[in-house]
Amino acid sequence: MEEKTASEALVPLFKLDRLLNQDQGGRRIALLGSINDKPTLLTAERAAFPSDIKTLEAFHKCLADVKNLGTNDIYHWYLASAGRSEDSPPDLKLNLISPCTEKHIKKYSPQGVRIVTESPQIYKDRVRPYIAKQREEGRLDWVFNILEGRKEQEDIIFRDAGQDGAKDEAFLLAPDLNWDRKTLTSLHLLALVERRDIWSLRDLKKAHVIWLKHMREKIIEATVKKYPEIDKDQLKLYMHYQPTFYHLHIHVVHVMLEPTSTQAIGKAFGLENTVSQLEMMSGGPDVGMADVSLTYTLGESHDLWSEVYLPLKEGGEN
Repeated sequence: MEEKTASEALVPLFKLDRLLNQDQGGRRIALLGSINDKPTLLTAERAAFPSDIKTLEAFHKCLADVKNLGTNDIYHWYLASAGRSEDSPPDLKLNLISPCTEKHIKKYSPQGVRIVTESPQIYKDRVRPYIAKQREEGRLDWVFNILEGRKEQEDIIFRDAGQDGAKDEAFLLAPDLNWDRKTLTSLHLLALVERRDIWSLRDLKKAHVIWLKHMREKIIEATVKKYPEIDKDQLKLYMHYQPTFYHLHIHVVHVMLEPTSTQAIGKAFGLENTVSQLEMMSGGPDVGMADVSLTYTLGESHDLWSEVYLPLKEGGEN
């Protein structure tokens, strides 16, 4: 017991010299300092959240200094402290979706994952009609709020009117709602195109290559200008398929951002590789990503699994 008490008494004696490293999206740090003039290394990692219902029921009531970072439609995001004092630095990034939908609940619930191959025919006959239905249900209101100047205008990092003012090439760059806006190694931005006829990477064609290269150049230039601590070769650009929402957008992340499943093969398609694939396609300007088979991961709770790929599998077609 005495040894344990003596050990616990060491931590308050730690004197910080410098931060050695910060990784895992800012959730783990390594500090160099001293205790009693002896070199000392202190590492800290945020503990896992509890899972028992009784503790979780009190979780939100224990939060201090909740600061709103932004609000758009049903989405709200905050910084907060889990400490007992309002002087405690923010150590939590909160996202609130209210009212949430059944699709939100499915997205954030545990689920099995499958690998599927989507042929051009499956996309045309089954997937594209599904995407059209999603767009008709008003799921893009928050995107249009940004594009039309109603929300998040103060957060926009860069707007591009397109090459020579071509309106169908305009786009903007803004922070992703999951980024805490301060930890550069977990940087996550979104580039949203203003045109509304490109729903996903499936709509990209050979004719779009020059535009995509222009976007890539401008996105990188704007990002390193806004955050000069970041070099151009520390940025990764990709698109999701299937994406969370069906309006073309490009993710811009720091290469040190923890590679979760959203950056994994089968979910993230690199912008540069997609452009190269389009360039190598034989045919005229209208050939594109709708003409190739795509293999990707799909959660078992996703409507496309239950409505398209599971029936195909059970019917022996996939």
